[in-house]
Amino acid sequence: MVEVGPGPGGLTRALLETAAISVLAVEVDARAIEALAELEAAYPGRLRVLAADATRTDLAALASGPRQLVANLPYNVATPLLIGWLRQAAAWERMTLMFQLEVAERIAAVPDTSAYGRLSVLAQWTCRTALLMRLPPGAFVPPPKIWSAVVGLVPHAEQPAPELFAAMERLTAAAFGQRRKMLRGSLRGLGGEALLERAGIAPERRAETLDIAEFDRLARLTA
Repeated sequence: MVEVGPGPGGLTRALLETAAISVLAVEVDARAIEALAELEAAYPGRLRVLAADATRTDLAALASGPRQLVANLPYNVATPLLIGWLRQAAAWERMTLMFQLEVAERIAAVPDTSAYGRLSVLAQWTCRTALLMRLPPGAFVPPPKIWSAVVGLVPHAEQPAPELFAAMERLTAAAFGQRRKMLRGSLRGLGGEALLERAGIAPERRAETLDIAEFDRLARLTA
């Protein structure tokens, strides 16, 4: 099991009480690393603490499978971290991640809602997603100014090849970058009406009305 941003040790202790064969805690904060040193000594061979920046680390390469990823994410880098892990979703058995509530709601959002967007498509295209728990500011010390939420992501058995994932990133960036526009306009740089006709999608629709299967169809035509 790989853990990111464990903080002062509460999450790490909880994971050590599970059936996980080993726990790798990745932490960049020197104060948290110091607090975890005692735990590491108490669980030799089972807990390893790695001082590293998760945004610059290939976590999947650090542990053999089957792997689960558990993370209490710094909210300012949560989205790029998630997208990076979705690119390698096949490496993970499950991801249990905490986000700012607004981001968590975007991950789990359904079409035709204001929260549905690029992150919704990338996450649900690669994983079965569920918003598991909402946490008020008072659940933390010191309390933040915002609510948080825990999201569970279970990767699908079949995952897109890297070039297809890259195509989906380009597609969703274009489609939701100008979400008020009809797709004929927002996707002009990727083929516009000709692309939409090949996919059987009406050009006057907007990005938030497309479901995951329709985005998949479009991505495969642009890969």
